[in-house]
Amino acid sequence: MRRVVFVIFEGFQSLDLTGPYEVFQYAGHLSDGGYDCRVVAPEAGPVASRSGLPVHASYGIGDLDPAEVDTLVVAGGVGVDAACEDPELVGWVRRAAEGARRAASVCSGAFLLAAAGVLDGRRVTTHWSRERGLREAHPELDVDCDPIFIRDGPVWTSAGVTAGMDLALALVEDDLGRDVAHAVARQLVLFLRRPGSQSQFSVPLWTARPASDPIRAAVSAVEAEPGARHSIADLADRCGLSPRHLQRRFADEVGVPPAAYVERVRVEAARRALAEGDEPVEALARRLGFGTGETLRRSFHRHLGVAPSDYRERFRAMKEYA
Repeated sequence: MRRVVFVIFEGFQSLDLTGPYEVFQYAGHLSDGGYDCRVVAPEAGPVASRSGLPVHASYGIGDLDPAEVDTLVVAGGVGVDAACEDPELVGWVRRAAEGARRAASVCSGAFLLAAAGVLDGRRVTTHWSRERGLREAHPELDVDCDPIFIRDGPVWTSAGVTAGMDLALALVEDDLGRDVAHAVARQLVLFLRRPGSQSQFSVPLWTARPASDPIRAAVSAVEAEPGARHSIADLADRCGLSPRHLQRRFADEVGVPPAAYVERVRVEAARRALAEGDEPVEALARRLGFGTGETLRRSFHRHLGVAPSDYRERFRAMKEYA
């Protein structure tokens, strides 16, 4: 039995705990190699999550020997900053991580691992909204908040909330193999175990919605027909603005230049097409405005960190196990 110990504190994010916890529990039921999951907090008893949902921690840090931890998983949440100021908790996390086979964090749980010195000199990630804070508080880290999770040796860090389930599935696959990880994903109705290199960002998340009618018209045109001509001149004509005026207003209202937005929308459209059909990559590239398959592959890898063929293969694998 592999002992997985989850660290929580007042103000933790409940999904950072419950999502990965369920992944490990299902994996134990579906395989010969089970997991002994335990929840530890500074003190045993009810611990209030950020949402107010209380979770009972069966163990306080004084009740659980840190040397008996196989996998350490630290939750995040608004209470993590206060948790980092608790020397007893930080010390326990340090000792547990030193003796564990691997240590992991979900979301801003990376701050607690960093406070314990576990992340020193490593490449790590966290929720995109905490990137700047982690960089400033710990300049000794190589912070990269594009991937949904990162493995650097025995240390794993992940982005926010649901990315913790992707991380847990990757840990299960590392222990028990791909078949068990996919079976768990199917049981939990997780459509795809996303690769860690996949970006945290998608079009609905990383862009602001435009405030003015002309820019809304440009955005709507791109989203309605990603494969159409969307040069600066084309969009400017559609909006009734000069190309220079469109460039400035689009960047101000949306946060990126028009060309970058068009590429992002096309990548999102390609993601859906790859998941839902068998259209050849070259044909898909022409239909969605990339021109060539090589251009699509470069754009896809730049934004998502994975090749189109690999992305499609992961969906096919999930269908095979469904």
